Amino acid sequence: MAEEKDEPILDVEEALGKTEHYIHENRKSLTIITGAIFLLVAAFFAWKYLYMKPLAEEAESKIFWAEKWFEKDSLNLAINGHGDTLGFQRMTDEYGNTPSGNLSHYYLGICLRAKGNYKDAIKQFQDYDGNDQMTAAISTGSVGDCYMELGNTEDAISSYLKASSQNPNNFTSPVYLKKAGLAYEDQKNYAEALKVYEKIKTEYFETPESRDIEKYIARAKTKGNIN
Repeated sequence: MAEEKDEPILDVEEALGKTEHYIHENRKSLTIITGAIFLLVAAFFAWKYLYMKPLAEEAESKIFWAEKWFEKDSLNLAINGHGDTLGFQRMTDEYGNTPSGNLSHYYLGICLRAKGNYKDAIKQFQDYDGNDQMTAAISTGSVGDCYMELGNTEDAISSYLKASSQNPNNFTSPVYLKKAGLAYEDQKNYAEALKVYEKIKTEYFETPESRDIEKYIARAKTKGNIN
């Protein structure tokens, strides 16, 4: 019979004694660490409730006129503001870390794209942190529009496909799939164009984009010599 090995016996009192000894020996360091953690937590809550919350409320009131000018297509005023009234540019500069400042990136991108300033528009769209399912896809798709205007078809297609898969729905997804298909045709890549057109036909058959999709499918097949 194999000889049994002695199992180590845990001495609880000894373990507790060592713990107490460690705490006693390192009391000063532990006090400093505990105090530092408390200060960090206190600083976070102070930053969140005493700084960020009032700043967010202030930004929400400041964006009002920029949005009104945007609705009236007064793009220069929407971008630059007037006097002490802020436009979207200053909103992003001064309140960029608030919800209203974040939304200003989106608005500013739309304005700059409309004025033909595509490179700066792309930057604003990319700086926008889309917390709304629709505007996130529109922002990504708008990057694709800007790339198309700049002659960068490859990046445009990438943006369109990404936009089509962001929160797939019957409103934005087929729009950007169709734009991707047209961009593929621009590259004479009719096989890929056909794929996205057929995706519209099968997955988004109840949308406006599907109503005439058969002619796009037929054109891609003809031009690409695809059976």
